[in-house]
This record gives sequence, structure tokens and C-alpha cells, in this order.
Amino acid sequence: MQPWEVHAVKYADRNARTRRDSFVFDDNHDAPHAMDYFIWVLRQGDRVILVDTGYDDAEATARGRPIRMDPRTALAPLGIIPEAVRDVVVTHLHYDHAGGLHLFPNATLHMQAAEMAFATGPCMCHDHMRTPFTAGHVCEAVRRLYSGQVVFHEGDAGLAPGVSLHRIGGHSRGLQAVRVLTGAGWMVLASDAAHYYENVLARKPFPIVVDLQDMLDGFDRLLHLADRPELIIPGHDPLVRQCFQTGVADHITRLDSGPICKVPG
Repeated sequence: MQPWEVHAVKYADRNARTRRDSFVFDDNHDAPHAMDYFIWVLRQGDRVILVDTGYDDAEATARGRPIRMDPRTALAPLGIIPEAVRDVVVTHLHYDHAGGLHLFPNATLHMQAAEMAFATGPCMCHDHMRTPFTAGHVCEAVRRLYSGQVVFHEGDAGLAPGVSLHRIGGHSRGLQAVRVLTGAGWMVLASDAAHYYENVLARKPFPIVVDLQDMLDGFDRLLHLADRPELIIPGHDPLVRQCFQTGVADHITRLDSGPICKVPG
């Protein structure tokens, strides 16, 4: 099989955080702990698969969480025209991963059936469960469904040669990770199955969790799916940008050639 290019595109960050925001069990809970926000791009020849979409200025204003650049602007150095994107993997429907679905109107969405059921079901009666979701983003996924632009997956599924989807759960009911063949080996885009290297490598759960056992079991699953631990790409860790080489722009990191330094853990 031909390997894929993989790019991590940073569009936002949130630095006024502490370790208590990132880990359920941590003795140093008051120490600062920054978070980066990414969209991931898989490319093989002319084919492009987008993994998540980020969120836009309207959502940034509504939540008081500014973005550094619109997702479309962030993707532009890779030559990606939003209207030309045909496949978007939705790892889960939280605002920072599905907040830009409307920016890619011609794309087919690939998501776990469990995630749509979760985001539109009885669990959303609870304020705490609803907080990471935005109704408009979920409605956009439903609109896309009714226009024939959603493919649902149940558990593990192949998407393309060298690309597969794997339901992990834990953080959200239908959270899925993406396994992709690269020049460095089988890589796993963990999304929020592991926000940080430390979550998975030190077995420290993230505080936003639907099912703690699924999250903890998911750490083992990530290690099984990747050829080696350093090819697990956490969803929000600023260390990704230090451990892999800079891509075609300062906010883009090239992942498929492998790490350029030892990943922590």
C-alpha cells in the first residue's frame, strides 16, 4: 500500500489552563498546562481526507475562546479548497472538532453511529453532558444526513487503503481514532482518545469523560494500533509541534516522516 502524507494544522490554542483541566489524577494540579487545537489532513496524490474541522469565529465568540485563524485560512497553505473537500472524518461532535462542518459543504461525513445517537439522545438532557456540544453543529450533521452526505460506521471500519477508523469511546460515546499508513509506519491520530501524550503513556484520564473504563481501555487500544508509541498523535498536545518537523507553514506540522525528537513518556 502507498503511504499517506499526514499534516497537523494548528488553528487555535488556549494557554490559560492548569493541569487540573487535563488530568483526573495529578499532584501538581495548579501548574500551567497549555492546549493546542488541530485539524488533520491526510493526502495521497490528489486525494484528501480531512480529519475534523475545527471551529469558526462565531463559535469562538460564543464560547469566549478565540481562534488564531479561520480553519479555511489555516488549510490554505496546503492548497486545500474547502468546497473541493469530499471526505471529512468526524472523530466526535464536540464543538472544537465539528464546529466547522458547514465550511466544507460538499464533503461526506464519516462518523460512528454511536456518536450521532449520543449527541441527539437522552444524555443531552443533562447540562454537563451537553456542554462540549453546540446544537448548531449537531444540526449540521443531521442536515448532512438528510442530504445523503453521512456514512455511519459501527466500530472498526476501513475508509481507504491505508486508512481505518476505530471507535474508542470514553471522552464521547462515539469517539473514533484514525489509523493511517505513513512512511514512518502505522500512525494513529488519537483525537481526544488522548488529548496529551501524558494521558495515554502515564494512564492519566482526561476530566471530560462519559465512560472512564472505555477511556482507560482506549489507551491500550491506541498502543495496539500504532506501530510504536511515538506514532500516537494526541489531539491537543503542544509537544506535537516540538516532536515533529514544521511543514509548509509555521502553524502546520508534518507528521508522516516520524518524530524528530523523543516523545515524552
